[in-house]
Amino acid sequence: MAAFRWVYVACQDESEARRLARMALEKRLAACANIFPMASLFWWNGKIVDSPETALVLKTRAVLVRQLFALLKKAHSYEVPCMDALPILEMNPDCAAWLRRQTRSKR
Repeated sequence: MAAFRWVYVACQDESEARRLARMALEKRLAACANIFPMASLFWWNGKIVDSPETALVLKTRAVLVRQLFALLKKAHSYEVPCMDALPILEMNPDCAAWLRRQTRSKR
């Protein structure tokens, strides 16, 4: 079932996460998006930053990850956006079929 991925993206706020999610969905590069508020601590410009952010999790097919990363990077507000793809090892077969249908190219 490693044909699918969760793509995690740290966003500035909920508005950005929703905008990026809609872009990915409209391009059929993702089938679903989940958005969560979070607190983040990270190194930036030589100091530790403690900041609220919003997590965007997209569900997609492995073959679409590079295209999805390119779209997100171009539209993201951060200079260096955090984007990670994690394999989905198990998935409900009905959900997997739905994800495949939703991420197919429109012809």
